[in-house]
Amino acid sequence: MHRDAFPYKILVIEDNMGDFILINDYLIDTIREPQVVHCQTFKQAQVFLLEPEVKFDMILLDLSLPDKNGQSLIESVLAISKDTPVIILSGNSDISFSVKSISFGVDDYLIKDDLRPTTLYKSIVYCIERRKKRQELLESEQRYNELFDLSPQPMWVFDLETLEFMDVNLAAIKHYGYNRSEFLSMKIFDIRPAEEIPALLEDLNQIRLVNPYFGLGVFKHLKKNGEIILVEILANPITYKGRKARIVLANDITEKLKYVESIELQNKNLSEIAWIQSHLVRAPLARIMGIIQMFEHNKSMPEIEKQMFFEHIITSANELDELIMEISQKAYLAKTSFEKE
Repeated sequence: MHRDAFPYKILVIEDNMGDFILINDYLIDTIREPQVVHCQTFKQAQVFLLEPEVKFDMILLDLSLPDKNGQSLIESVLAISKDTPVIILSGNSDISFSVKSISFGVDDYLIKDDLRPTTLYKSIVYCIERRKKRQELLESEQRYNELFDLSPQPMWVFDLETLEFMDVNLAAIKHYGYNRSEFLSMKIFDIRPAEEIPALLEDLNQIRLVNPYFGLGVFKHLKKNGEIILVEILANPITYKGRKARIVLANDITEKLKYVESIELQNKNLSEIAWIQSHLVRAPLARIMGIIQMFEHNKSMPEIEKQMFFEHIITSANELDELIMEISQKAYLAKTSFEKE
C-alpha cells in the first residue's frame, strides 16, 4: 500500500489504550511517519493545545473522557484548537448527535466500529484540504471587505432584480449623505433625478438580458441634500449573498467637468484676443501709419485735407482704444475664470 510521506502531526485524545493502539496502527498503515501525540484526558490535551508554539495538523477526538465528554468536550476542544481540523471518533452511532456535532464546527464524525485505515486517512486528508479552502475563502472575503469598505471612492452592490442596495461602503455614505440604514432601505433609482429614471430602467432591462462584464457611463446622481452631481459609473456583475447583483464604483466628476469648462472658456477668450490682435487692431493702426506717411511726404497739404486726415486719426485712435479695452476685458475674464478653479 502506498503511504503518504507528509509528516502529519496528529493529536489523538483517547482514554482507551486498545482503541489508541488500533488508531495508531491505522495511521502507520497509510502515513509513512505520522507524528502522533497521545492524551488520555481533556486536561492533558489542553496543555498541548494552549502551548503557543505547538501546532497540529489534525485532532482525533474520542467523546467519552474521564474528565469531560459529549457536547461540552467538543465545545472545549474547538475553543482551543487554533483552527486545527477535528475528527470525532466515537462508538456512538446516533445519527442525530453526529449531525449536531458537525453543526458545532467539527470536520467529520467517524464510528469506531466502521473505521478502516483508508477511511481514516481519507477523512484526515479531506478535512485538512477542506479547512485550507475554507480559510482561503475567508481570507478572500476579508480582502474583498477591506477593498470595498476602505476604498476612497464610493462603492455599492445592488440586487439586479429588485434594484435594492445590498451593501454600501463608507465613502458612499460620506459622499451622498445617507447613513447605512437609509441606503439599505433604498433602491438605486432613489439617488437619480426623476427625469432620468425611465432611461435607467430601460438600461437595467438590457443589463438583465446581457449582464455585461463591464459597464461604463456618466449619469446624474442626487445627494440627500438635493444636490445633483455628475458621476462616472463603473459596474461589474457579481453574485452576492446568492443573488445576481452588480458592484458599482462611482467617481464624482462634477468639479472636473467644471474645471474643463473653465479651461475651454479661457481658451476661447484667448483665441478671440489673438484674432482681435491679428485682424482688428491692424486696421486702425495701418490707417494711422498711412496718414503719418502722407504728412511726411506732402508738407504743403491744404488745411482742409489736413483737418480731414486729423479726423481719421482721431477716429482710428478711438477705435484702437476700444479694441485695447476689449482685449483687456477678455484677458481679465480668462484670468479670473481660471483662478476661481
